[in-house]
Amino acid sequence: MGQKDGFLNFKRETPKERKPEDRIKDYKEIYRGFSEEKIRRQAARCMDCGIPFCHNGCPLGNIIPDFNDAVYNGDWQLAIELLKDTNNFPEFTGRICPAPCEGSCVLGINKPQVTIELIEKLIVETAYEKGLIKPEPPQVRTGKTVAVVGSGPAGLAAADQLNKAGHLVTVFERDDRLGGLLRYGIPDFKLEKWVIDRRTAIMEEEGVTFKLNANVGENVNPQELINRYDAVVLCGGSTIPRDLNIPGRDLKGVHFAMEFLTQQNKRVAGDTFSENETLSASGKNIVVIGGGDTGSDCVGTSNRHEAKSITQLELLPKPPEDRTMTNPWPEWPQILRTSSSHNEGCERYWSVLTEEFIGDEDGNLKALRLTDIEWYDDNGRKAFKKQEGTTREIPCEMVFLAMGFVHPQKEGMLAALGVELDQYGNVSTKGYATSVNKVFAAGDMRRGQSLVVWAISEGREAARQADEFLTGKQSMLKSKNNTLVGM
Repeated sequence: MGQKDGFLNFKRETPKERKPEDRIKDYKEIYRGFSEEKIRRQAARCMDCGIPFCHNGCPLGNIIPDFNDAVYNGDWQLAIELLKDTNNFPEFTGRICPAPCEGSCVLGINKPQVTIELIEKLIVETAYEKGLIKPEPPQVRTGKTVAVVGSGPAGLAAADQLNKAGHLVTVFERDDRLGGLLRYGIPDFKLEKWVIDRRTAIMEEEGVTFKLNANVGENVNPQELINRYDAVVLCGGSTIPRDLNIPGRDLKGVHFAMEFLTQQNKRVAGDTFSENETLSASGKNIVVIGGGDTGSDCVGTSNRHEAKSITQLELLPKPPEDRTMTNPWPEWPQILRTSSSHNEGCERYWSVLTEEFIGDEDGNLKALRLTDIEWYDDNGRKAFKKQEGTTREIPCEMVFLAMGFVHPQKEGMLAALGVELDQYGNVSTKGYATSVNKVFAAGDMRRGQSLVVWAISEGREAARQADEFLTGKQSMLKSKNNTLVGM
């Protein structure tokens, strides 16, 4: 490494956040700038460790020590070449990835880990500024055609890779804008949408065709895709949310988180809704059920709506502040995480069971009935019991269910294609090939709800398998471990 004692001389540092009272007035990203001198110091903290466990921690297999060294030496051309070898969209993962690579950083054993995610973001943004990222259409076309269904991170990655291999790729997106979960599931204060538009514009110049408002299974016949294209890659995501079927579920004011987040993202993009359609947290007591990232996004959005109060509930116990003996390095640290949205204002409670939605005489939600629970070990299985005397009601005019997703939508495309599903309702595959000839699947639709970085990895791997199917030989697309198959 360029500076082998950098981890001893420099402390972990990240960009300053805009003040909460300022940033909740808009939907811009919350972080301030970071100088080149500072980012080179952060890259210098990367140790010359014998085995870089960060490689295993990253689902994409990013070559992290090498691009850190390039940043330290100011070689931005090398840094972006190393990064794009394994990651099609570092501008996405550098903003919204939970950074499992950092959880595996060797320095993290007894010191604050290297700021890998930040370095990744600044590599790609510096590369854009310096004109190092530009359209690179394939020099040779194979004449083979591929339909990719879904323009989320898995679909975009599959399309990008297959286009690089020289195939003619068309992406079908059911929404009115590209990006899938990136576009309508993640708030702009975490990922401004010009970041997506910038990348998809480059993909178009490279030859990828995008079709919007093209809902395969509704206004696009799935069988026509089979007949017209040489291969089809399904990347429709896991879109059916987990519900909470308790008394009062049909009251006005009970919504899935994605209803709220999608509508707000559309409003930021300039769309308008009638007063009756608008989901507004303004002046209301808001409760978010679910303690993950989606729940946190509902908290941040509700803060920007100027909610009267925001409470986030989690059924599971409160995580520890630090790693426990049963969660050693280099495992992903199962610790308490507080997001920027929580810091803007939110009451958080763990080990709470929601038992009933309570309404008024007009059918509007007015309160929740809650009970504290205690978790215990039941012959190796986690179980809970209610704590006597803890049942109470709290005021609530709007609740958002953010408890994850159970499986992809089965009606429409999947049913029409007749692909086999696994025991969880996801598309069953061998590798990435479905039970239907020349049809492949990737991302959350195949593996279940997961991270954006895993979706990109899945899209890349599915593209490689589809390329082998199309060409009848080992693919020259790079695999996860960054080796050229067939070389």
